[in-house]
Amino acid sequence: MAETAQKTSALDRVMADIHGLDLESHLVELETQGFATIPGVLSDETIGLAKQAILGRVEKITGRKIDPETATAQDYEGMTYLPYLLYDDEVFEEILLEPKPLALITYLLGESCMLSSMGCHFKGPGGMPLPLHSDNGNGMPPPYPAYSQVANVNYALTPYSLEAGALAMVPGSHRLARPPRPDEMVLGGPETNPKAVAMDIQPGDAVVWHGNTWHGSFARQIPGIRMNLAVYFCRQYVQSQERHKGVVPEEVLARHTGDHRFQVLLHQKPVSYTHLRAHETND
Repeated sequence: MAETAQKTSALDRVMADIHGLDLESHLVELETQGFATIPGVLSDETIGLAKQAILGRVEKITGRKIDPETATAQDYEGMTYLPYLLYDDEVFEEILLEPKPLALITYLLGESCMLSSMGCHFKGPGGMPLPLHSDNGNGMPPPYPAYSQVANVNYALTPYSLEAGALAMVPGSHRLARPPRPDEMVLGGPETNPKAVAMDIQPGDAVVWHGNTWHGSFARQIPGIRMNLAVYFCRQYVQSQERHKGVVPEEVLARHTGDHRFQVLLHQKPVSYTHLRAHETND
C-alpha cells in the first residue's frame, strides 16, 4: 500500500506541474508524435549568453574567431559535437532547470531522472547529415519498452530550417519500439526517409522527445552556423554519457545548495521521497 501511494503521489505531482505550466497540449503531442515543441522557452538574453559561451569554446579549440552569421565551409565545415558544456557558464545551469521542458522530461523519466549530458551540435555549411537513429541505440536491443528510458531536450539557439541544417524527427516512430533500418536512416538526397520532418523552429524554442523516437539532422546548405543545446536525460539505472558524480565544481554545487532537484540531476543525491512529500504538502 505504501509503495502504491508513493507512486500515485508522484504521478499527482508530475501532472500538477504539467497543468500549472499549461503543458497539456504539449503532453498530447508528446504521446502521439513522440516529441513536442515548446515555443519561446529561452529569453533573448539567455540565448545570447549560451551562444557566446559555445563560440568561446569553439574559438579556444580552433584558435580562430568564427562569425556565426556568415561562416562558410572554408571557415567551419560540417558538424562537431561539443560535450560537457554545463560547467562552461552559469547560463547552462539555468537552462538545465527550465521548468517547462523539465516537467515533460519528468513525465517521461520520473522524479529520479538524471542529467546524462549537455552539449552542442555546432554545425557549419556542408558535411554530412546526422542519420536518423533512436537514443536507445547504444546497446539496447529491440523491442524497446513503451516507456522512455532516456529523453532529450533540444534547444534551438539559431533558426532551424531544412536548408539551415534542422533537427529532423519522425512522428510516431516511438511506437515502433525499434531503431530504424539502414534504408530508413537516410537524410540526404533522393533516398531521404519521406517520413522525416524538418523542425522549422526559432531560437529559444525547445523540442522534447521520447527516447524511442527516431531523429537526426540535415546538412546545412547556407552560410552561417547552426547552434543548439542538447540536454540529454536518463533514468537512474542507465549509464550517463558524461560523468558528474564526484566531479561537479564546488562553486556550481554552492550555487544550488538548497536545490534538491538540481543535486539529483547532477548525481549528487538520490531522490528523496520525504523531501518530495514535504514539497507536496507545502504546495
